[in-house]
Amino acid sequence: MTTNIRIPRRTLLKGIGAAGLGSVLAPLSSRPLYAASVAPITIVINQSPWFDSFRRTVEAYEAETGNKVELDVNPFAGSLEKQRNSVRASQGQYDILIMNSGWFTEMYGGGFVDSITDIDPGFQLDPDLYTLNDTIYYNAEKKSLTSDGKLMSIPVSPLIPMLYYRGDLYKEAGLEVPKTFDALEANAKKLHNPPSMYGIVQRGARGPATVSYDFYPYLYGFGGNIFRNQSEGDFTVTLNSEEGRTALDYYIRLAKEAGHPKTAANDQANVIQAMVTGTAGHVMMVISAASQMDDPDKSAVVDKVEYAVPPSAPGLPTAPALGHWLAGISRNVPDDRKRAAVEFLRWFQTKAAQLETAKAGGIPVNAAVYKEPIAEERQYRWMKPLAEALPHAVNSYQFPQASEVIAVLELGLNRAVAGEIGSVEALNGMAGEIEKIMAGYNYRTGQISPL
Repeated sequence: MTTNIRIPRRTLLKGIGAAGLGSVLAPLSSRPLYAASVAPITIVINQSPWFDSFRRTVEAYEAETGNKVELDVNPFAGSLEKQRNSVRASQGQYDILIMNSGWFTEMYGGGFVDSITDIDPGFQLDPDLYTLNDTIYYNAEKKSLTSDGKLMSIPVSPLIPMLYYRGDLYKEAGLEVPKTFDALEANAKKLHNPPSMYGIVQRGARGPATVSYDFYPYLYGFGGNIFRNQSEGDFTVTLNSEEGRTALDYYIRLAKEAGHPKTAANDQANVIQAMVTGTAGHVMMVISAASQMDDPDKSAVVDKVEYAVPPSAPGLPTAPALGHWLAGISRNVPDDRKRAAVEFLRWFQTKAAQLETAKAGGIPVNAAVYKEPIAEERQYRWMKPLAEALPHAVNSYQFPQASEVIAVLELGLNRAVAGEIGSVEALNGMAGEIEKIMAGYNYRTGQISPL
């Protein structure tokens, strides 16, 4: 059921306490007050672990500027459906679209969002803002996500998977933080003591972007990829390479030998639950769940979870996949609402605003925040490893039909993890289906030799 949440002006970040309020207000007062009277805007957004921090940041914006924002909050798939319906209407219902990495190119390529600098030629990107593989830009002529294109969006949440591990158990067992997949596997087996403790808990369920997203760091970390070179327009399918097989065999072996017995049914909520209840030694999931680890109302492992960059094969860099969210401005809304949306994004991208996001439990999109004293505090211990990993993040899809490819991966990977088919059959089958999709849209594509 869709929830419409109206965010009224209220005391800034209500509930964080007088001391916290003072620390937040200090940087706000040094920032210029943005347009005091712009049109109200509506933002369509998904319900997620990072939503509350976004909501609280919006509250801060309203309190500072007097501008009004309405949030239309939906499940993951519901948010996409609402966005697609709105941008195709004669007049859009939503001014700002919070777009996931799996569908923002659909919005760019379809002409459904306006360039921010077309709306306001004077708009300047904060120099410390993460551009996340330049996914905030789009070159319509080249159909590429490159910085020579127009500025189409501002990052909202720079999500990538990170390795969560039980620091207390590592200390007891004398383990070192794993940098390679071999080390991760050895550590997971060392901690594996089912049913009270699983060495690692992984996602394997089929969903909008579930098992595929959790598989990407393994695929890329072993040197594999879905396509040969998207940036150069070469969509030859390489998923079923030797590197791809190594990655999938490894993912399945972890589940069987050091993982949860029902990995094929695990969704994100199951993975988070396993970690906060103290039954997982490791998980690899988006960093937005970190705030739950130290929440005494949710977690039995407060102050026991540590964070590290995702491992990789020897000689290869860490390669977490972007699962980020971007904010774009709908093309089919009135000009006054477009201008109001620009004002919000102008404010949102700043270091001061992003410090508030961090204090509210969110993940900052401004690199300057990661250099602030806050990064040294125990509760923000995820910030340094995240800052180390973000420059290596991989954007999985650079074309509008990504959701069709993801659907193929979701089914094939789920069946492989469940043991319904072997890894070779799964990879060859998915590769064939993906090639058909790309050929159907006249991309330059093909396949490597089957395994």
